[in-house]
Amino acid sequence: MPAWVLTGVEDYLKRIQPFVQTQFVELPMAKRGKNDSEADILKYCQIEGESILSALKPNEILIALEVNGREFSTEKLASTMQEWMLSGQDIALAIGGPDGLSQAIKQKAVWHWSLSKLTLPHPLVRVMLIEQLYRGMTINHNHPYHRA
Repeated sequence: MPAWVLTGVEDYLKRIQPFVQTQFVELPMAKRGKNDSEADILKYCQIEGESILSALKPNEILIALEVNGREFSTEKLASTMQEWMLSGQDIALAIGGPDGLSQAIKQKAVWHWSLSKLTLPHPLVRVMLIEQLYRGMTINHNHPYHRA
């Protein structure tokens, strides 16, 4: 990951820790070639999906980040996060590789979340995701970070 991504993610991870324990788990991408067929791409998604599923803890609820998922306002995200915390269940948010998420991940996910209908580079998604999670927590704790 580029240095700006690591810096941004580390900054928001530090900020969010007083509110909720949060971590990023990076799984290796399947190796890709220059002239991959659609079958190759499907295989990569399946390999990555298996990797995500094997990394899940038994009590984690899986949420898939994908372009066709539901979009939320920041305020709705904050109230959803509050529901997650009250339920006492751990949440795992899955960001797919460059070719998206496997069907196994899409089927296992409790719901699908879209940060935007725009196509976003995966490094930027990491920063946007942790920032929005932090913003949601600040709303829930009446912290002045969110001023809307």
